[in-house]
Amino acid sequence: MSGAFYPVIPAGGSGTRLWPLSRAGHPKFLHQLTGGDRTLIQETVDRLKYVSLPGDTFVVTGAAHAAAVARQLPEVPASNIVVEPGPRESGPAIALAAALIQRRDPDAVMGSFAADHVVRDVRTFVTTVRTAIHTAAEGKLVCIGITPTSPETGYGYIRCGDHLPTGARAVLEFKEKPSREVAENYVESGEYVWNAGMFVWRVDAFLAEVERQLPELHSGLMKICESWDLPRRDEVLSEVWPRLPKISVDHGVMEDAAARGAVAVVPAAFGWNDLGDWDGLAAVLEHDDEGNTVVGTHDRVITIDTSGAMVVPNSSRTVALLGMRDVVVVDTPDALLVCPRDRAQEVKSLVEALKNKGAGNLC
Repeated sequence: MSGAFYPVIPAGGSGTRLWPLSRAGHPKFLHQLTGGDRTLIQETVDRLKYVSLPGDTFVVTGAAHAAAVARQLPEVPASNIVVEPGPRESGPAIALAAALIQRRDPDAVMGSFAADHVVRDVRTFVTTVRTAIHTAAEGKLVCIGITPTSPETGYGYIRCGDHLPTGARAVLEFKEKPSREVAENYVESGEYVWNAGMFVWRVDAFLAEVERQLPELHSGLMKICESWDLPRRDEVLSEVWPRLPKISVDHGVMEDAAARGAVAVVPAAFGWNDLGDWDGLAAVLEHDDEGNTVVGTHDRVITIDTSGAMVVPNSSRTVALLGMRDVVVVDTPDALLVCPRDRAQEVKSLVEALKNKGAGNLC
């Protein structure tokens, strides 16, 4: 591989399923959620230091979060924090980073790693990324797939094909989030991995696919890049960005590329979770003998005859639970959430209800 490796961290969204801690102005990736003193985005950068230099890391984020990202990541150069004018899903965000990296290093390999994932086994993660880099250097668009531990219906799946010399496998197709029965069949077959939304590729190979499949997106990005170092950059961004296709990398590029045999996957198991909701977070954190998990200050939480609770004491109040089973309690200074753990996926509906009531300031 002649070029360097450049990690890209898309850091967008508001994490509505982790409300009321995660808000539009301070989303989940800016919080300490895994029991340590590092936020999710800081942990992401920390584990990528083993495969690249901090100065080669890029972050793509919104204007509302750029300042907080810069404060939390002083090792990432300010010029590598790319501010998108508005959300356009992962396709434009990742493709813009690819185009900017290509200007710096035409032979570069880049990887995309979400800012809000949890990885417990960093050593295996690093080995997996290195395998992906070597596979990408051969011209493949590479996914990192998680070996399923259960028939999850909340993840997309990738069907694996033949083994490749680099240790990766060919990708036969991408599958949408399945029903429970279908997910069980996927796991039993041993042919499928979870789609973790982690990608590695040569920037020239990826941008060639963008140009072939999404010519409007490619043309717009080239206009933006031409003005990137000029005083009119913001003007061009404001003009071009809202007209770009709003599409994910999976749907916009990877699915069709996989159908043509251009995609590979590196299956791995490294204690991964995308922290989609409070129940998912509880599943990856330490808990007491009764299965209770506390994020934050334990001395403000009292539990009696309570099991399976997920408690986040994020105000000055004491949180006391008596005779509770499998509940989520998130206490913040201006909002309190209480719900069953098995309905944690529905928390985003509360955010929508607040917006409809004119209480968007709480979201």
